[in-house]
Amino acid sequence: MKKQYTVPLVLFLLGMAITIIGSLFKIMHWPGAGIMLTFGMLTEAIAIITLIVVLLKNTK
Repeated sequence: MKKQYTVPLVLFLLGMAITIIGSLFKIMHWPGAGIMLTFGMLTEAIAIITLIVVLLKNTK
């Protein structure tokens, strides 16, 4: 795997882990679930945008 894809991959996996933990919190009705879900989804969105930028730079 190329080094340029590591940052988006790590961000996406981190966001996925936070989202899964937030889902567990939501199911168990523990406090902080909404914040975790929001932060996890935003992290995944940033990772996808970063990946799109990297891919567009490679095609030029």
